[in-house]
Amino acid sequence: MTPLLPVADAQARLFAMAPRVASERVPLAAAAGRWATEPVAAMRAQPGADLSSMDGYAIRFDDLPGPWRVIGESAAGRAFPGSVGRGEAARIFTGAAMPPGADSVLVQEETDRAGDTLFLTGEGPPRRGASVRRKGLDFDRGAVLIAAGARLTPAAIALAATGGYGELEVNRRLRVAVLATGDELIAPGSASDDPLALPEGNSAMLAAMLADLPVNVTVAGIVPDRLEALVAAFSGANADIVVTTGGASVGDHDLVRPALEAAGGTVDFWRIAIRPGKPMLAGRLGDAIVLGLPGNPVSAFVTATLFLRPLIAAMAGAADPLPRLLRAELAAPLPANDHRQDYLRGTIADGRVSAAALQDSSMLATLAHATCLIVRPPHAPPAAIGGTVDILPLA
Repeated sequence: MTPLLPVADAQARLFAMAPRVASERVPLAAAAGRWATEPVAAMRAQPGADLSSMDGYAIRFDDLPGPWRVIGESAAGRAFPGSVGRGEAARIFTGAAMPPGADSVLVQEETDRAGDTLFLTGEGPPRRGASVRRKGLDFDRGAVLIAAGARLTPAAIALAATGGYGELEVNRRLRVAVLATGDELIAPGSASDDPLALPEGNSAMLAAMLADLPVNVTVAGIVPDRLEALVAAFSGANADIVVTTGGASVGDHDLVRPALEAAGGTVDFWRIAIRPGKPMLAGRLGDAIVLGLPGNPVSAFVTATLFLRPLIAAMAGAADPLPRLLRAELAAPLPANDHRQDYLRGTIADGRVSAAALQDSSMLATLAHATCLIVRPPHAPPAAIGGTVDILPLA
Protein backbone atom coordinates (compact mmCIF):
# COMPACT_ATOMS: atom_id res chain seq x y z
CA MET A 1 0.00 0.00 0.00
CA THR A 2 1.28 3.45 -0.88
CA PRO A 3 1.04 6.16 1.80
CA LEU A 4 -2.19 8.13 1.95
CA LEU A 5 -2.06 11.26 -0.19
CA PRO A 6 -2.64 14.58 1.64
CA VAL A 7 -5.80 16.41 0.59
CA ALA A 8 -3.98 19.43 -0.87
CA ASP A 9 -1.63 17.20 -2.86
CA ALA A 10 -4.55 15.20 -4.23
CA GLN A 11 -6.34 18.39 -5.29
CA ALA A 12 -3.19 19.68 -7.01
CA ARG A 13 -2.72 16.40 -8.89
CA LEU A 14 -6.36 16.40 -9.92
CA PHE A 15 -6.11 19.95 -11.31
CA ALA A 16 -2.92 19.00 -13.18
CA MET A 17 -4.84 16.20 -14.90
CA ALA A 18 -7.76 18.40 -15.91
CA PRO A 19 -7.88 19.96 -19.37
CA ARG A 20 -9.70 23.27 -19.71
CA VAL A 21 -12.64 22.81 -22.07
CA ALA A 22 -13.21 24.89 -25.21
CA SER A 23 -14.73 28.34 -24.97
CA GLU A 24 -17.85 29.76 -26.56
CA ARG A 25 -19.63 33.10 -26.71
CA VAL A 26 -23.09 33.05 -25.13
CA PRO A 27 -25.84 35.56 -24.22
CA LEU A 28 -25.61 37.04 -20.75
CA ALA A 29 -28.40 34.89 -19.29
CA ALA A 30 -26.64 31.72 -20.47
CA ALA A 31 -23.33 32.89 -18.95
CA ALA A 32 -24.68 32.98 -15.39
CA GLY A 33 -22.80 30.65 -13.05
CA ARG A 34 -19.88 30.16 -15.42
CA TRP A 35 -16.42 31.74 -15.30
CA ALA A 36 -15.13 34.50 -17.57
CA THR A 37 -12.42 33.22 -19.91
CA GLU A 38 -11.08 36.72 -20.60
CA PRO A 39 -11.11 40.09 -18.82
CA VAL A 40 -14.35 42.01 -19.31
CA ALA A 41 -13.43 45.67 -19.88
CA ALA A 42 -16.08 48.39 -19.86
CA MET A 43 -17.09 49.64 -23.30
CA ARG A 44 -18.71 52.71 -21.74
CA ALA A 45 -18.59 54.79 -18.57
CA GLN A 46 -21.24 54.39 -15.89
CA PRO A 47 -22.95 56.72 -15.50
CA GLY A 48 -22.37 57.97 -19.00
CA ALA A 49 -23.00 61.59 -17.95
CA ASP A 50 -23.44 63.63 -14.79
CA LEU A 51 -26.81 62.58 -13.34
CA SER A 52 -29.02 63.67 -10.48
CA SER A 53 -29.31 61.22 -7.59
CA MET A 54 -32.47 62.90 -6.24
CA ASP A 55 -35.70 64.52 -7.37
CA GLY A 56 -35.33 68.29 -7.11
CA TYR A 57 -33.89 71.24 -9.03
CA ALA A 58 -30.58 71.61 -10.84
CA ILE A 59 -28.90 74.92 -9.98
CA ARG A 60 -25.57 76.71 -9.93
CA PHE A 61 -24.13 76.43 -6.42
CA ASP A 62 -22.86 80.01 -6.60
CA ASP A 63 -26.49 81.26 -6.89
CA LEU A 64 -27.40 80.18 -3.38
CA PRO A 65 -29.55 81.16 -1.51
CA GLY A 66 -31.73 82.01 -4.53
CA PRO A 67 -34.47 82.60 -5.55
CA TRP A 68 -34.36 81.05 -9.05
CA ARG A 69 -36.44 81.07 -12.19
CA VAL A 70 -37.42 77.56 -13.35
CA ILE A 71 -36.75 77.35 -17.09
CA GLY A 72 -37.38 73.69 -17.92
CA GLU A 73 -37.21 70.05 -16.92
CA SER A 74 -34.74 67.14 -17.17
CA ALA A 75 -36.03 63.57 -16.80
CA ALA A 76 -34.27 60.21 -17.13
CA GLY A 77 -33.75 59.60 -20.83
CA ARG A 78 -35.07 63.09 -21.73
CA ALA A 79 -32.42 65.67 -20.99
CA PHE A 80 -33.21 69.40 -20.78
CA PRO A 81 -32.14 70.79 -24.17
CA GLY A 82 -30.89 74.13 -22.87
CA SER A 83 -28.42 75.28 -20.23
CA VAL A 84 -28.81 76.78 -16.76
CA GLY A 85 -27.58 80.35 -16.36
CA ARG A 86 -27.28 82.75 -13.45
CA GLY A 87 -30.41 82.72 -11.26
CA GLU A 88 -31.97 79.86 -13.23
CA ALA A 89 -33.00 76.33 -12.26
CA ALA A 90 -34.24 73.23 -14.06
CA ARG A 91 -36.68 70.75 -12.57
CA ILE A 92 -34.77 67.43 -12.41
CA PHE A 93 -35.62 63.83 -11.53
CA THR A 94 -33.55 60.94 -10.23
CA GLY A 95 -31.35 59.54 -13.00
CA ALA A 96 -31.77 62.58 -15.26
CA ALA A 97 -28.82 64.32 -16.90
CA MET A 98 -27.53 67.49 -15.29
CA PRO A 99 -28.08 70.44 -17.65
CA PRO A 100 -24.97 72.33 -18.77
CA GLY A 101 -24.23 75.17 -16.36
CA ALA A 102 -25.77 73.46 -13.31
CA ASP A 103 -23.47 71.80 -10.79
CA SER A 104 -25.68 70.96 -7.79
CA VAL A 105 -29.19 69.70 -6.97
CA LEU A 106 -31.63 71.14 -4.45
CA VAL A 107 -33.77 68.27 -3.21
CA GLN A 108 -37.44 69.08 -3.63
CA GLU A 109 -38.20 68.68 0.11
CA GLU A 110 -36.04 71.75 0.78
CA THR A 111 -37.74 74.00 -1.76
CA ASP A 112 -40.98 75.83 -2.36
CA ARG A 113 -42.26 76.94 -5.73
CA ALA A 114 -44.63 79.68 -6.78
CA GLY A 115 -45.25 79.40 -10.49
CA ASP A 116 -41.82 79.54 -12.13
CA THR A 117 -40.13 81.01 -9.08
CA LEU A 118 -38.21 78.63 -6.82
CA PHE A 119 -37.36 79.38 -3.19
CA LEU A 120 -34.99 77.63 -0.80
CA THR A 121 -36.82 76.58 2.38
CA GLY A 122 -34.20 74.22 3.83
CA GLU A 123 -30.45 74.49 4.20
CA GLY A 124 -29.76 73.61 0.58
CA PRO A 125 -26.80 71.59 -0.71
CA PRO A 126 -24.10 71.15 1.97
CA ARG A 127 -21.43 71.32 -0.70
CA ARG A 128 -20.94 72.05 -4.36
CA GLY A 129 -22.01 69.02 -6.41
CA ALA A 130 -24.55 67.76 -3.88
CA SER A 131 -26.88 64.99 -5.13
CA VAL A 132 -24.96 64.64 -8.38
CA ARG A 133 -23.56 61.33 -9.63
CA ARG A 134 -20.54 62.25 -11.69
CA LYS A 135 -19.81 60.59 -15.01
CA GLY A 136 -17.79 57.41 -14.41
CA LEU A 137 -18.63 57.27 -10.69
CA ASP A 138 -19.17 53.49 -10.92
CA PHE A 139 -16.58 52.81 -13.61
CA ASP A 140 -14.88 54.47 -16.56
CA ARG A 141 -14.61 53.20 -20.11
CA GLY A 142 -11.82 50.63 -20.32
CA ALA A 143 -11.94 49.64 -16.64
CA VAL A 144 -11.72 45.88 -16.04
CA LEU A 145 -15.12 44.99 -14.63
CA ILE A 146 -14.64 41.21 -14.37
CA ALA A 147 -11.26 39.47 -14.23
CA ALA A 148 -10.53 36.38 -16.27
CA GLY A 149 -11.41 33.34 -14.18
CA ALA A 150 -13.99 35.18 -12.05
CA ARG A 151 -17.41 33.60 -11.43
CA LEU A 152 -20.25 35.24 -13.34
CA THR A 153 -22.63 35.88 -10.48
CA PRO A 154 -25.98 37.66 -10.98
CA ALA A 155 -24.32 40.93 -9.95
CA ALA A 156 -21.45 40.32 -12.39
CA ILE A 157 -23.96 39.65 -15.17
CA ALA A 158 -25.66 42.98 -14.45
CA LEU A 159 -22.26 44.70 -14.34
CA ALA A 160 -21.32 43.27 -17.74
CA ALA A 161 -24.65 44.39 -19.20
CA THR A 162 -24.19 47.92 -17.84
CA GLY A 163 -20.65 47.89 -19.24
CA GLY A 164 -22.03 47.40 -22.73
CA TYR A 165 -22.05 43.60 -23.19
CA GLY A 166 -24.82 41.41 -24.53
CA GLU A 167 -22.64 38.29 -24.73
CA LEU A 168 -19.65 36.93 -22.83
CA GLU A 169 -16.88 34.44 -23.58
CA VAL A 170 -17.09 31.40 -21.30
CA ASN A 171 -16.04 27.76 -21.40
CA ARG A 172 -18.64 25.31 -22.64
CA ARG A 173 -20.76 23.27 -20.26
CA LEU A 174 -19.14 20.06 -19.07
CA ARG A 175 -20.67 16.62 -19.47
CA VAL A 176 -20.73 14.63 -16.23
CA ALA A 177 -21.80 10.97 -16.08
CA VAL A 178 -22.69 9.47 -12.68
CA LEU A 179 -22.56 5.69 -12.13
CA ALA A 180 -23.68 4.08 -8.87
CA THR A 181 -22.23 0.65 -8.14
CA GLY A 182 -23.45 -2.05 -5.76
CA ASP A 183 -25.58 -5.20 -5.73
CA GLU A 184 -27.40 -3.92 -2.66
CA LEU A 185 -28.75 -0.82 -4.41
CA ILE A 186 -32.28 -0.30 -5.69
CA ALA A 187 -33.73 2.68 -7.52
CA PRO A 188 -35.17 5.41 -5.27
CA GLY A 189 -38.89 4.90 -4.76
CA SER A 190 -38.75 1.19 -5.61
CA ALA A 191 -40.72 -1.18 -3.41
CA SER A 192 -38.72 -3.97 -1.79
CA ASP A 193 -39.32 -6.34 1.13
CA ASP A 194 -35.58 -7.01 1.43
CA PRO A 195 -34.29 -5.25 4.57
CA LEU A 196 -30.80 -5.27 3.04
CA ALA A 197 -31.88 -3.43 -0.09
CA LEU A 198 -30.58 0.14 -0.07
CA PRO A 199 -32.28 2.94 -2.04
CA GLU A 200 -29.60 4.58 -4.15
CA GLY A 201 -29.40 8.27 -3.16
CA ASN A 202 -25.87 9.24 -4.13
CA SER A 203 -26.69 9.94 -7.78
CA ALA A 204 -29.51 12.34 -6.94
CA MET A 205 -27.34 13.96 -4.25
CA LEU A 206 -24.47 14.52 -6.67
CA ALA A 207 -26.78 15.91 -9.35
CA ALA A 208 -28.18 18.33 -6.77
CA MET A 209 -24.66 19.32 -5.66
CA LEU A 210 -23.78 20.25 -9.25
CA ALA A 211 -27.03 22.07 -10.05
CA ASP A 212 -25.42 25.52 -9.78
CA LEU A 213 -22.45 24.60 -12.00
CA PRO A 214 -22.19 24.71 -15.81
CA VAL A 215 -22.67 20.98 -16.34
CA ASN A 216 -25.01 18.57 -18.05
CA VAL A 217 -25.39 15.60 -15.71
CA THR A 218 -26.30 12.12 -16.95
CA VAL A 219 -27.33 9.67 -14.25
CA ALA A 220 -26.47 6.31 -15.78
CA GLY A 221 -28.19 4.26 -13.10
CA ILE A 222 -27.08 1.37 -10.93
CA VAL A 223 -24.27 -0.91 -12.11
CA PRO A 224 -24.02 -4.34 -10.40
CA ASP A 225 -20.81 -5.54 -8.80
CA ARG A 226 -19.71 -7.44 -11.90
CA LEU A 227 -16.44 -6.62 -13.62
CA GLU A 228 -17.91 -6.95 -17.11
CA ALA A 229 -20.84 -4.70 -16.22
CA LEU A 230 -18.55 -1.99 -14.89
CA VAL A 231 -16.24 -2.26 -17.91
CA ALA A 232 -19.25 -1.87 -20.20
CA ALA A 233 -20.47 1.15 -18.20
CA PHE A 234 -17.05 2.82 -18.43
CA SER A 235 -16.77 2.08 -22.12
CA GLY A 236 -20.23 3.53 -22.80
CA ALA A 237 -19.73 6.73 -20.83
CA ASN A 238 -19.56 9.78 -23.08
CA ALA A 239 -18.50 12.53 -20.73
CA ASP A 240 -15.78 14.93 -19.68
CA ILE A 241 -15.97 13.60 -16.13
CA VAL A 242 -17.12 10.11 -15.13
CA VAL A 243 -18.08 9.80 -11.46
CA THR A 244 -18.63 6.48 -9.74
CA THR A 245 -19.90 5.92 -6.22
CA GLY A 246 -19.00 2.76 -4.33
CA GLY A 247 -16.58 0.00 -5.20
CA ALA A 248 -13.43 2.10 -4.81
CA SER A 249 -11.99 0.38 -1.73
CA VAL A 250 -10.02 -2.88 -1.43
CA GLY A 251 -12.71 -5.52 -0.87
CA ASP A 252 -13.36 -8.45 -3.17
CA HIS A 253 -16.40 -6.66 -4.57
CA ASP A 254 -14.70 -3.27 -4.97
CA LEU A 255 -14.21 -3.40 -8.72
CA VAL A 256 -13.99 0.22 -9.88
CA ARG A 257 -10.21 0.25 -10.15
CA PRO A 258 -9.80 -3.06 -12.06
CA ALA A 259 -12.79 -2.20 -14.27
CA LEU A 260 -11.31 1.18 -15.14
CA GLU A 261 -8.01 -0.42 -16.09
CA ALA A 262 -9.78 -3.18 -18.05
CA ALA A 263 -11.66 -0.51 -19.99
CA GLY A 264 -8.33 1.05 -21.04
CA GLY A 265 -8.15 3.71 -18.33
CA THR A 266 -5.40 4.53 -15.86
CA VAL A 267 -5.35 5.41 -12.17
CA ASP A 268 -3.42 8.55 -11.25
CA PHE A 269 -3.88 8.39 -7.49
CA TRP A 270 -5.89 6.45 -4.93
CA ARG A 271 -6.51 6.65 -1.17
CA ILE A 272 -6.52 10.09 0.44
CA ALA A 273 -5.52 11.09 3.97
CA ILE A 274 -9.06 12.25 4.68
CA ARG A 275 -11.95 11.28 6.93
CA PRO A 276 -14.51 10.50 5.59
CA GLY A 277 -13.58 9.57 2.03
CA LYS A 278 -10.22 7.77 2.19
CA PRO A 279 -10.77 5.28 -0.71
CA MET A 280 -11.39 7.92 -3.40
CA LEU A 281 -9.48 7.42 -6.65
CA ALA A 282 -8.81 9.58 -9.70
CA GLY A 283 -7.73 8.54 -13.16
CA ARG A 284 -8.26 8.91 -16.87
CA LEU A 285 -10.34 7.12 -19.46
CA GLY A 286 -9.51 8.47 -22.89
CA ASP A 287 -10.12 12.21 -22.70
CA ALA A 288 -12.29 11.89 -19.60
CA ILE A 289 -11.34 12.32 -15.96
CA VAL A 290 -12.63 9.53 -13.71
CA LEU A 291 -13.43 10.14 -10.05
CA GLY A 292 -14.21 7.06 -7.99
CA LEU A 293 -16.02 8.30 -4.89
CA PRO A 294 -16.80 6.14 -1.85
CA GLY A 295 -20.26 4.62 -1.59
CA ASN A 296 -21.03 5.86 1.91
CA PRO A 297 -23.17 8.94 1.29
CA VAL A 298 -21.34 11.30 3.64
CA SER A 299 -18.00 10.20 2.20
CA ALA A 300 -19.38 10.79 -1.30
CA PHE A 301 -20.64 14.23 -0.27
CA VAL A 302 -17.35 15.31 1.31
CA THR A 303 -15.19 14.10 -1.58
CA ALA A 304 -17.55 15.66 -4.12
CA THR A 305 -17.27 18.95 -2.21
CA LEU A 306 -13.48 18.83 -2.11
CA PHE A 307 -12.70 17.22 -5.46
CA LEU A 308 -15.62 16.98 -7.91
CA ARG A 309 -16.93 20.53 -7.63
CA PRO A 310 -13.42 22.07 -7.71
CA LEU A 311 -12.51 19.87 -10.69
CA ILE A 312 -15.51 21.16 -12.62
CA ALA A 313 -14.67 24.74 -11.68
CA ALA A 314 -11.06 24.29 -12.80
CA MET A 315 -12.05 22.78 -16.15
CA ALA A 316 -14.64 25.54 -16.61
CA GLY A 317 -12.02 28.26 -16.18
CA ALA A 318 -12.14 29.26 -12.50
CA ALA A 319 -9.07 31.14 -11.33
CA ASP A 320 -9.65 29.87 -7.77
CA PRO A 321 -11.57 26.58 -7.93
CA LEU A 322 -11.20 25.49 -4.29
CA PRO A 323 -13.98 26.11 -1.77
CA ARG A 324 -13.34 29.01 0.60
CA LEU A 325 -12.79 28.35 4.27
CA LEU A 326 -14.11 30.56 7.06
CA ARG A 327 -13.02 30.80 10.68
CA ALA A 328 -15.44 30.07 13.51
CA GLU A 329 -15.31 29.87 17.28
CA LEU A 330 -15.97 26.54 18.94
CA ALA A 331 -18.99 26.08 21.19
CA ALA A 332 -17.75 22.66 22.32
CA PRO A 333 -14.28 21.11 22.60
CA LEU A 334 -12.75 18.80 19.99
CA PRO A 335 -10.24 16.00 20.63
CA ALA A 336 -6.82 15.74 19.03
CA ASN A 337 -6.74 14.41 15.47
CA ASP A 338 -4.71 11.60 13.91
CA HIS A 339 -2.84 11.51 10.55
CA ARG A 340 -5.95 12.09 8.41
CA GLN A 341 -7.64 15.42 7.72
CA ASP A 342 -11.12 15.36 9.26
CA TYR A 343 -14.27 16.99 7.90
CA LEU A 344 -16.77 16.92 10.75
CA ARG A 345 -20.43 17.68 10.27
CA GLY A 346 -21.28 20.65 12.43
CA THR A 347 -23.87 23.30 13.15
CA ILE A 348 -23.52 27.03 13.70
CA ALA A 349 -25.58 28.72 16.40
CA ASP A 350 -25.13 32.23 17.78
CA GLY A 351 -21.95 32.60 15.76
CA ARG A 352 -20.29 29.52 17.28
CA VAL A 353 -19.83 26.05 15.83
CA SER A 354 -20.10 22.58 17.32
CA ALA A 355 -19.56 19.12 15.84
CA ALA A 356 -22.28 16.50 15.73
CA ALA A 357 -21.86 13.82 18.40
CA LEU A 358 -21.92 10.95 15.85
CA GLN A 359 -19.82 11.18 12.69
CA ASP A 360 -20.34 7.77 11.04
CA SER A 361 -20.03 8.22 7.27
CA SER A 362 -23.32 6.42 6.59
CA MET A 363 -25.42 8.87 8.61
CA LEU A 364 -27.27 11.06 6.16
CA ALA A 365 -29.56 12.60 8.77
CA THR A 366 -26.53 14.14 10.48
CA LEU A 367 -25.37 15.54 7.14
CA ALA A 368 -28.79 16.90 6.24
CA HIS A 369 -28.96 18.83 9.52
CA ALA A 370 -25.37 20.11 9.33
CA THR A 371 -24.72 23.71 8.34
CA CYS A 372 -20.98 23.36 7.92
CA LEU A 373 -18.03 20.99 7.80
CA ILE A 374 -15.42 21.57 10.50
CA VAL A 375 -11.92 21.05 9.10
CA ARG A 376 -9.41 19.36 11.41
CA PRO A 377 -5.88 19.18 9.94
CA PRO A 378 -3.74 16.07 10.43
CA HIS A 379 -2.31 15.83 13.96
CA ALA A 380 -4.32 18.84 15.15
CA PRO A 381 -4.07 19.19 18.95
CA PRO A 382 -7.17 19.25 21.15
CA ALA A 383 -9.29 22.38 20.67
CA ALA A 384 -11.02 24.02 23.61
CA ILE A 385 -14.28 25.94 23.80
CA GLY A 386 -13.65 29.39 22.37
CA GLY A 387 -10.85 28.19 20.11
CA THR A 388 -11.13 28.84 16.39
CA VAL A 389 -11.34 26.32 13.56
CA ASP A 390 -11.70 26.39 9.79
CA ILE A 391 -15.17 25.59 8.48
CA LEU A 392 -16.75 24.98 5.08
CA PRO A 393 -20.27 26.45 5.13
CA LEU A 394 -22.96 24.24 3.59
CA ALA A 395 -25.91 25.67 1.68
